[in-house]
Amino acid sequence: GLPVVVANPRQVRDFAKATGKLAKTDPLDAQILAHFADVIRPVPRPLPDAQTHALATAIRESPVWRENDDRLRTVPGVGPGLARTLIVDLPELGTLNRKQIAALVGVAPLNRDSGTLRGKRTVWGGRAHVRAALYMAALVASRCNPVIGSFYQRLCDAGKAKKVALTACMRKLLTILNAMVKHQTRWNTNEIVCP
Repeated sequence: GLPVVVANPRQVRDFAKATGKLAKTDPLDAQILAHFADVIRPVPRPLPDAQTHALATAIRESPVWRENDDRLRTVPGVGPGLARTLIVDLPELGTLNRKQIAALVGVAPLNRDSGTLRGKRTVWGGRAHVRAALYMAALVASRCNPVIGSFYQRLCDAGKAKKVALTACMRKLLTILNAMVKHQTRWNTNEIVCP
């Protein structure tokens, strides 16, 4: 029943480094978090009121919610957890193109180039809660979904690290789900086209 702030661990760690605190222990972490809160003043998440609860209930009972939940769950590897996470925490699903939705979730490869140096592409940022649910679904889909499974195997056979291949599967799965919501279609292996 208390308002909380969920701070990005990387941001807090970078703050600690910027203030010269390089060591990491539980007591130091507590001090750094207190200093971070004092200096940055992050806004606490508000407690949900009665109207918010009523709105959440109305949304869950709406035909669009149920329709999208049913639609997403037709994909092998997508269960109720991912479907509801996408509907609640990624309302942009179906409204953005594949690059935008991948960047929003944090599964788009980002450049680390400087001058003539071409750095390794990495993924980071985005909505961690959505990314965590998508990771588990991609892991399952790599085993039971014919499209994602063959894509994963093709990447592994090409010499990609398993974690890199799984991240690519997360992006592909998200792209498929985004297209399904956008075009209001259900899973059909013969009609899967990833733009």
